[in-house]
Amino acid sequence: MTYQPFYITGADRPSRWVITVDHAANTVPQDINGGDLGLDDADMNRHIAYDIGAKGVALHLGDLLDAPVICSNFSRLVIDPNRGEIDPTLIMRLYDGTIIPANGEIDDAEEARRIAAYYRPYHDAVTQVLAEREDPIVVAMHSFSPQLKGRPPRPWEVAILHADGYDKRNFGPHVIKRLAQEHDLTVGDNEPYFGHLPGDAVDRHAVTPGRVNCLIEVRQDLISEETGQRDWANRLAPVLTDALAESGL
Repeated sequence: MTYQPFYITGADRPSRWVITVDHAANTVPQDINGGDLGLDDADMNRHIAYDIGAKGVALHLGDLLDAPVICSNFSRLVIDPNRGEIDPTLIMRLYDGTIIPANGEIDDAEEARRIAAYYRPYHDAVTQVLAEREDPIVVAMHSFSPQLKGRPPRPWEVAILHADGYDKRNFGPHVIKRLAQEHDLTVGDNEPYFGHLPGDAVDRHAVTPGRVNCLIEVRQDLISEETGQRDWANRLAPVLTDALAESGL
């Protein structure tokens, strides 16, 4: 089978909703050191390599919202599609205490090759799907680790990231308000990280072109299995539709 740097599920679905998963896979293409970044399987199955569970949640959510889902098909350690092309962390040499051997000595030519082979085709696919819809809604699905090395546990089950006061078409604050009504949740507001970096995926596909958007992070231990992924999709679908209606966007 010919390698593809992205895949789209439900490309013909007609709704405004479009779901992206920047860190969907831990795949290392064969043309990078024979498909090996120099890490063992345990590290490649950690959060450093991809967003555990995010793809499963997104696919179920796409079914519920009748939305296309665009997933990357390369590890964030190969190149990170959630970073701008000039971001110094576009290709990580060290992540959460783990050295990435195959990235240690890459030169400008190899970085440019990875941008052309993986990064840009994924973003071109997102651009194309969005261009086919009138006033689309970008939902960027991510997941976060329960704890980084040497850091305290993260208490939030779900978090919404947004560029507060900057992005006028982000309905994330309405999603936070709606999630807060579900009393069994601790909801992060721009936790465990801030919600906007110039040139990142949401900035590129939503903020700069002025599209309605929301970035969702679910804690990985809650969605590592199929049951949790389906449960969270079922939970998020009405939250998103209610919050969008309240926002008036």
